[in-house]
Amino acid sequence: MILGDKCTRHCSFCNIGKGKPAPVDASESGRIAAAAKELALSYVVITSVTRDDLADGGARHFARTVGALRKFTPIEGVEVLIPDFQGLASSLEAVIEAGPSVLNHNVETVERLHPVIRPQASYQRSLEVLRQAKSLAKQALLTKSGLMLGLGETYAEVVGVMEDLRAAGCDFLTIGQYLSPSPRHHRVVRYVPPEEFGHYQIIAQRMGFRGVASGPLVRSSFGAQKLWESAASKTLRDEGIGVTAQLMNF
Repeated sequence: MILGDKCTRHCSFCNIGKGKPAPVDASESGRIAAAAKELALSYVVITSVTRDDLADGGARHFARTVGALRKFTPIEGVEVLIPDFQGLASSLEAVIEAGPSVLNHNVETVERLHPVIRPQASYQRSLEVLRQAKSLAKQALLTKSGLMLGLGETYAEVVGVMEDLRAAGCDFLTIGQYLSPSPRHHRVVRYVPPEEFGHYQIIAQRMGFRGVASGPLVRSSFGAQKLWESAASKTLRDEGIGVTAQLMNF
């Protein structure tokens, strides 16, 4: 996670610290690249707090970090899990031009619950980030989004989100159970059974997502490298059929 440990937003599901962020650490990108090289990582996921205090939302720092990884390590894949940059196309373009393998932006929950769960964000703006990413990319770019269940959403709303994401060109989808970090955060309305997650996976695969990870403990970066490698090697279709058959016999 880059850009510090203080977020400028107050999402009711998140346990990241809130408050005034520290100035951007220009040396952070180099340190991340050095760590990735030392650990011999082949795939790195970069995420951040939301920095609405910065004119570009931290986009240039994302770009510097991707650039450092590309330049100073033998890294194979770089995934960025970005905020919405308040809808600034110039910020999104700066990140895309750095050459990430996958661009991830989570919608987190259904549109109806956004005012409570993500009060400073917008469901439609998040969809637009994913749509714009495809149109701004000068070469093929894989996009990804994630959804938490158990916040009070309905079955129809979950399917509706998946349909909206596919309409925005989203390639990969992660679906997991929301777990409240503390009594001060949004409560867990419902614990979704494993077989229901399997059902959503089948639906998502039939909608045409190139990769789906759906289960109670799935999070945004769950199996990130495997999803990317599967898409890159074009074997995902066969693997998806196998997984679907297994789930249907659950």
